[in-house]
Amino acid sequence: MADIRAEIDRIDAALVQILAERAAYIDRAAAIKAVAALPARITPRVEQVVSNVRDHAQAHGLSPDLVEMLWRQLIDWSIAREETRLGPDSDREDMR
Repeated sequence: MADIRAEIDRIDAALVQILAERAAYIDRAAAIKAVAALPARITPRVEQVVSNVRDHAQAHGLSPDLVEMLWRQLIDWSIAREETRLGPDSDREDMR
């Protein structure tokens, strides 16, 4: 059991590192959106990301519904992060 727990801890640390890397790209996207006067939430892109992760989940034997639920939370967090730089979407061009 200790070996399994150590591997889970290793994977958790790697996931946190990957989330930090993703957050850095979210910050870069926010900078580009600020210049282009785009909103944080661009619904067609959100749905594209969700579709992509559902496909990846299916390919790896995971529940697409569970992965979608997790990613929608991640996307909402990412949009909130962008809004700290951009302001609320109501202040920006409507791309929904």
